[in-house]
Amino acid sequence: MASLFPEFDNTPVDDAASRPLPDRLRPVALSEVAGQEHLTATGMPLQRMVASSKLASTILWGPPGCGKTTLARIVAEQSGLHFEQLSAIFAGVKDLKAVFQAARDRRRTGGQTLLFVDEIHRFMKSQQDAFLPVLEDGTIVLVGATTENPSFELNAALLSRCQVLVLKRLSEDAIEMLLQRAEAAEGKTLPLTAQAREILKTLADGDGRYALSMVERVLAQPETLDADGLMAIVQRRVAIYDRKDDGHYNLISALHKSVRGSDPDAALYWFCRMLEGGEDPRFLARRIVRMASEDIGLADPQALPQCIAAWEAYDRLGSPEGELALAQALVYLATAPKSISVYAAYKQARKQAKATGSLMPPKCILNAPTKLMKQEGYGAGYIYDPDTPESFSGQNYFPEEMGRVSFYSPVRRGFEREIEKRLAYWMKLRSKRNSSL
Repeated sequence: MASLFPEFDNTPVDDAASRPLPDRLRPVALSEVAGQEHLTATGMPLQRMVASSKLASTILWGPPGCGKTTLARIVAEQSGLHFEQLSAIFAGVKDLKAVFQAARDRRRTGGQTLLFVDEIHRFMKSQQDAFLPVLEDGTIVLVGATTENPSFELNAALLSRCQVLVLKRLSEDAIEMLLQRAEAAEGKTLPLTAQAREILKTLADGDGRYALSMVERVLAQPETLDADGLMAIVQRRVAIYDRKDDGHYNLISALHKSVRGSDPDAALYWFCRMLEGGEDPRFLARRIVRMASEDIGLADPQALPQCIAAWEAYDRLGSPEGELALAQALVYLATAPKSISVYAAYKQARKQAKATGSLMPPKCILNAPTKLMKQEGYGAGYIYDPDTPESFSGQNYFPEEMGRVSFYSPVRRGFEREIEKRLAYWMKLRSKRNSSL
């Protein structure tokens, strides 16, 4: 039959050759999946599941490009299940109902359905609830993929019906394995210097799909690329980091714990990782001020002023100059003596304040601006501390019904050593005064 458009070539296209390299190299067996041996090796969860043909609904939690979709396809294929795929970004309740009905029809004829839902955390809670009845009656085996912590993003009811398997970002060894597979498939070596090859693996940032996409661009180059040549064609990849999601909380936790652990180098690394990911420096400034009070406290009373000054410096200078002031404060905190004595005392005092309700202060420390209040004993017996020989009266400031309670216990580090000496001296004076009454 003559072509309706003779100006176009109607020669059939080789579909395989036209598919992107990551798709052409997609593994077809668990043993071919790189970097997830803790799930795919003999005796590991996915291998046992496939070998026994007893599939459980599963949530695959891991970073982009680590093989979540591939694993779901392999599990369905090797278990003889019909594979259905939806993306929670585009699918709605209508799509879910259609898939569920098709799965019911398939089940009547003896077939089973594995439904793979990509980005399952994007479904609203009510949409997640729609899975419960079809999981309960075995209509589908659900495999959900998420880059976010399922504990925060998925309904407890849905989570209780699924096992959660954690996938790892691909190591550089796993990325190297992918590069070698690509070279074998294409029949040629990547035109890269040794240094450029290492940089490519670093740029992949644990994402196998992105690594193979870069490989495809490199293979099209007519000459060997050095580091600069590679960067010119792939440009720079922004590290995976979402200021609203898991990456944000993971990195700020790493930053805070590095400071608490007195490791300035690790603290600077996580600080810079967050900046490179686009974090607002003002958020980091607030967190740094919090660290000064929570983790250093009075072990170094200069920590808080340092951090406030750094925040003000950032507000005046902006980026990037102001970020150096924040880095200075961060190093100061990491190298300062640590104490949570004030933080612990504050929490205990809050707890006691809630428990004791509306107890009145002792009348001796209350002002008596009226005659009636004087008659009621307000201010009677108050001792003005600066008038005493030691500027310390030792009188009671707690409610009389409550008695004295100790909340603050300084550590023997930094400036709190001096505070401990003062408190011990005042305790001795107080004890002496009380014994003389």
